This record gives sequence, C-alpha cells and structure tokens, in this order.
Amino acid sequence: MAVIVGASAPQLALDRDTLRNIYLKKIFVDKEGHRLIPVNLPPETPLREAFTQMLVRMPENRLQDYWDRAYFQGVSPPYVLGSQQAVVRFVASTPGAIGYVSICFLTPEVHVALWLPLPAGSGASTDACPESPEH
Repeated sequence: MAVIVGASAPQLALDRDTLRNIYLKKIFVDKEGHRLIPVNLPPETPLREAFTQMLVRMPENRLQDYWDRAYFQGVSPPYVLGSQQAVVRFVASTPGAIGYVSICFLTPEVHVALWLPLPAGSGASTDACPESPEH
C-alpha cells in the first residue's frame, strides 16, 4: 500500500514510527510547522484493517479506548473518507493531508511518501484494486 501526500506538498521524511505517531495524533505538525491531517478509510475496509494492523499494532477495541481517552483531551481521531478515490482527491487538494491507498489508485496529483507491505492473509491484497478504478 502507498502512503500518499499531495504532489505539491513538501517532501516528508516518513518512517513507520513517525507515521504511526501522525495517525495517533501524537505529531500534529511537520518540521516546518505545517499542520498534518491524516485520513482513514472506513473501519470495515480490508485496506484500513491491514493499515491498522501493520502500523498501529493495536486491536480495534484498544484503539477505540485510545481515541475515547484522547477525545476527552481535545484530540479527535483522523477523518474517515468513504473510498480510496476520495482519499486521493482529499490528499491532492488539502495541504498537509496524508492518506493510504492501493497502488492502482495513485495519480499524478499525489506522491508516495512511504510504501508499506500488506500483511499476509489480510484480505486487502485481493480487494485492493478493482478491475477499473474510478479516478
């Protein structure tokens, strides 16, 4: 899966730990002070499940507890967008946005900040790319 940022965004030096902290909203801005806006797919999608399993390394109930506690400290979870196409459009048009999509959804309006392998048996690899994705 590809972790994407807008093509006009400053190049981010992302590794898994930094990305994890961005998605857990422990990091809010990049080194230049630009706001970071992580976005997720809906919870039931195989790619989101694979992303959460690989990156956050928390079971869903523990992650929900994390966000419940964070919410009372004024921190909301990442925005949820309905499709990979919506993630690409949002990331391409929103400064500081970061998302993840299958390789078949990449467009010239975004660039890959980090590649993440899909976990074996995640189900995301078979559902990730439809015959002809809408862009």
